[in-house]
Amino acid sequence: MVSEMQVGVITQTHGIKGEVKVFPTTDDVNRFKKLKEVIMDTGRERINLEIEGVKFFKQYAILKFKGYDSINDIEKYKSAKLYIKREQAVKLKKDEYFIADLIDMEVVTEDGEYFGKMKDVLTTGANDVYIVTRQDGTEVLLPAIKQCVKSIDMEQGRITVHIMDGLI
Repeated sequence: MVSEMQVGVITQTHGIKGEVKVFPTTDDVNRFKKLKEVIMDTGRERINLEIEGVKFFKQYAILKFKGYDSINDIEKYKSAKLYIKREQAVKLKKDEYFIADLIDMEVVTEDGEYFGKMKDVLTTGANDVYIVTRQDGTEVLLPAIKQCVKSIDMEQGRITVHIMDGLI
């Protein structure tokens, strides 16, 4: 399981007082109200940041970090990813999983045959859709519904699925 989870990406500065506009990569943008700190990954370094203020604008979170008080202090961090420690993540309900934990899991059929590897998850209005890459490189879209996804074993890193008629 991953130890850190991405919650957003800095898209640009906001105003001249060191605020940044963050595109959330979490399901709930209001999540930022409860966060006290994040880890910024610039690609070259990782910086622990204390969140001093949170506002919202359209689908974005506007964050102010302690010690970054002007546009000049923060401008160089455009495109930096923001992470939290796993302990700060929201609590999951039964049969809920973090997408990051599902990526790269082995996908097998009910008969135990290797089907592919979990590549990604599409979140749609009705239900999630699992993108599974087969050995030949093709991708199969599996609806994340009880009729199709029979079990998820986090310890074994395995998802057991029922291939419904017409899916392949």
